[in-house]
Amino acid sequence: MERSVVLVKPDGLQRGVVGEVIHRFERKGLRLSGIKMISLDDALLDEWYAHHKDKSFFPSLKEYMKTAPVVAMLWEGVDAVSTVRKLIGVTKAREAEAGTVRGDFAMSQQYNLIHASENKEIAQKEEKLMFLPSEVFSWEKTDYKHIYLKEELF
Repeated sequence: MERSVVLVKPDGLQRGVVGEVIHRFERKGLRLSGIKMISLDDALLDEWYAHHKDKSFFPSLKEYMKTAPVVAMLWEGVDAVSTVRKLIGVTKAREAEAGTVRGDFAMSQQYNLIHASENKEIAQKEEKLMFLPSEVFSWEKTDYKHIYLKEELF
């Protein structure tokens, strides 16, 4: 199974969409393997957004991400990274498809409610940054037999 990190960002927490995000991912058939609320600090944000470090918007991005806690989640499933990305919509929220989290609830590029891992490698890095091994749970999702063919799981 593949895992993807999802953060409900400060604007998503303020706007009360945490339950909606969880609801959509659960309805899709993904398994929640970890969840916590956390305040992000400069050190974590510097590592998390290292690819933006030299961009002009980086300081304001960091300040924004510290305005309120985030809800960090780890979602698991077959092709979880691409599935989660489809469910959340494109970064520039006003261009996101209706039916996606951003398409239904956001208008901004920065205030776009949610972050999701971009690919498998980034997902693994983000998981290590955000979750201790003791905060990741493996449990039997008994409805998988109604979500996947047996051959898809192995």
